[in-house]
Amino acid sequence: MSGSLGVPLSILDLVTVSDDQDQRAALQATVASAQQAEKLGYLRYWFAEHHNMPSILSSATSVLIAHVAAHTSSIRVGSGGIMLPNHSPLVIAEQFGTLETLHPGRIDLGVGRAPGGDRETFLALRRDPTAAEYFPQDVLELRDLLGPDRPGQRVRAIPGTGTNVPIYILGSSLFGAKLAASLGLPYAFASHFAPAALDDALRTYREEFQPSEQLGEPYVIVAMNVYAAETRDAAERLFTHNLARMARGLIKGGADLEVSDETLLASSVGHQVRAMLRHTALGRASEVRAGVVDFAESTGADEMIVVTNAADPDARLRSYEILAGAMAAAG
Repeated sequence: MSGSLGVPLSILDLVTVSDDQDQRAALQATVASAQQAEKLGYLRYWFAEHHNMPSILSSATSVLIAHVAAHTSSIRVGSGGIMLPNHSPLVIAEQFGTLETLHPGRIDLGVGRAPGGDRETFLALRRDPTAAEYFPQDVLELRDLLGPDRPGQRVRAIPGTGTNVPIYILGSSLFGAKLAASLGLPYAFASHFAPAALDDALRTYREEFQPSEQLGEPYVIVAMNVYAAETRDAAERLFTHNLARMARGLIKGGADLEVSDETLLASSVGHQVRAMLRHTALGRASEVRAGVVDFAESTGADEMIVVTNAADPDARLRSYEILAGAMAAAG
């Protein structure tokens, strides 16, 4: 789906849930959302690995991808992303090789070097705290494990070898941009929550890109928040609720903090969260369409991936429907 956007449009789903929601129902709602996204023409449906975060259910990312891929038929499903320092490359190659074998031509493997949680969680994953330092080597090993069988190769991903699952580098800094460029891999920038280095990272990636067997020219995916609703007031309520939830998450004990959302958002933490989410299209159909088109044009994105980080699954789905309808109407 591109419409007036001119580039494909995809979805990043964090499987957000509130304290009073049923987790199984939230996971079922994600399946329904992916099925509807497929009907609406979205290109991909990605999940992000997070741990020890009560409001995010996408921790077992590979399992979730398998479940959603089994309940859809054409939309690409993948990770945005797998936090590679949390895993051995062999295990990820086996998991995604299995996914690709089950759902050929539909699986994406986006990888990042952040831990996807705090230090205590990282240690609970039984990983070396310095694991992120080996991210470039791990990406190379992962690519080799998913590539063709080589003479004398002693360790193989089974399934995995020869599946050539496409790898995407995720990032929010020059480090990821340089790595993606040097390896000739697509680059997805996390501008939906970490926008500071966006312009420098995209310029660096494009200037330093080296063609590879996977990719001949630079390919940039840019992430953006979208809060679309029938009225602007309704969209602003969705956005404000998410701002307050994020702000509380940045404060130790913030979930139990007895202060109004309005007071919280007027604080320094509230301003910090607003800065993090400054790349947001908000409002009715025409407003979100204009916001997404403008951002795609200003970044020169080859693809846009959008996220509506709302706990209400109906509101999330409606946001994606409104955006898709707005793009189709303008196409």
